[in-house]
Amino acid sequence: MRAARLIRMALLVQSTPGLTAAALARELEVSERTVIRDAQALVEAGVPVRSERGRAGGYRLAPGYRTRLTTLRPTEAETLYLSGLPAALRDLGLSDAADTARLKLSATLLPSLREAAESSARRFHLDAPAWFREPSAPELLPELARAVWSDRTVELTYARPDREDAPGRTVTRLLEPYGLVLKAGVWYVVGRIPGEPADGDGGWRTYRVDRVTALAPAPGADGPFARDPSFDLAAHWRRSAAGFARVLLRATVTVRLSERGLRGLPSVADPAGVEEALAHAGEPDGAGRVTLELPVESEDVAFAQLAGLGADVEVLAPPGLRARFRDHAQALVRLYGRDAAKDQR
Repeated sequence: MRAARLIRMALLVQSTPGLTAAALARELEVSERTVIRDAQALVEAGVPVRSERGRAGGYRLAPGYRTRLTTLRPTEAETLYLSGLPAALRDLGLSDAADTARLKLSATLLPSLREAAESSARRFHLDAPAWFREPSAPELLPELARAVWSDRTVELTYARPDREDAPGRTVTRLLEPYGLVLKAGVWYVVGRIPGEPADGDGGWRTYRVDRVTALAPAPGADGPFARDPSFDLAAHWRRSAAGFARVLLRATVTVRLSERGLRGLPSVADPAGVEEALAHAGEPDGAGRVTLELPVESEDVAFAQLAGLGADVEVLAPPGLRARFRDHAQALVRLYGRDAAKDQR
């Protein structure tokens, strides 16, 4: 265990000179004291790790030294092959480059490692899109991916969909594309609007790529934009996705659920709303039912979602939604009551 950690630490210091003890501790999931001990162990093993003080300090290897700790183990070779997403690479226009890279990697591996790596492709497959959705790559995705790779500012035209509070429209704006995200089979581009102030949202925007209708180099843009080195795409996506999910929940309904209804609620309603409702839920009543204040997108969406729970959910408020469920139940009785009447004859 420690040997693997020492190898990883040496490779981290080599690839990112100047990492502090605190940064290495986070990467290696150990204490700073352990990092200091491991650095000394590497020195004793002949790896010239140096700790430099000051503002530009941190851990570095001696000038000109390169580690030779790059031999792959079978599990590491398997993981390399698992890290590829064939459909995503194809959408980005990178499938040929990925195939060539895998061939080159296979040619350099020992026979035993080559077999271990190739076996992973026969055992695991990632199918990202949701069920009942036909995946399709947005036409402009490869061009947008090239802009992301080259840090090139683009002029982007985007078709905004209709909403309850605003009709759809087309907007054109400049964007510094920082990254692409594949979520449930849908591609999104995350970028920053040039010139917008750094306070608030900092000019960050997220667009669905399949709604981008035109893309061109930004007029007058010379060379790549200055990328913010502190930007973390994965962390930004987690924060914005959680915020977006909560912002969509603009209404609240009061529901009374059976035990089975509580179990089924997460499968029909928005996870953010369910989590919030359950966090403030009270104790079951005499009938074993729990009353919740459930955040929802709208009454229409709530009706479509909660109707799937049948008699295991009772809507208490708002009155309009309760009346809608009552009318729905009466319509079902009229529809299926005919069969009961026929059986009695």
